[in-house]
Amino acid sequence: MTTTSVAIASDHAGVALKGVLVEELRTLGHEVLDLGTNATASVDYPDFGHALAEAVAAGRAERGVVVCGTGIGISIAANRHAGVRAAVCHDATSARLAREHNDANVLALGARLIGEEVAKECLRVFLATDFAGGRHTGRVAKLG
Repeated sequence: MTTTSVAIASDHAGVALKGVLVEELRTLGHEVLDLGTNATASVDYPDFGHALAEAVAAGRAERGVVVCGTGIGISIAANRHAGVRAAVCHDATSARLAREHNDANVLALGARLIGEEVAKECLRVFLATDFAGGRHTGRVAKLG
């Protein structure tokens, strides 16, 4: 696996899992841009989804990871930005296919739905998988 710069952000519901994932990213040798939150006090997930999407769209990070309670709300916020393709994943297969078929550049995880080990596996697979191109290229282009 090549070293990749990865931005990561969460709301209060995802802060603990974000911490686990930051540690995993560093263990794997990736550059980490931690955009918060870093506390359990209630915050608004769109603020953190937007911040991460802006970092990815601007090229400050090659990939991104967003975490909230379900992964859904923060992924919706991130997907409102041009050039960002955030995919909610629940297992290694969905993480692999999000990269292979959809060229997803942001992994969205639900801290209330999956455990730490599954989340770390999703992260590893997401970062190790390349876009397949081919028949998927035209479809992904239509997302822009």
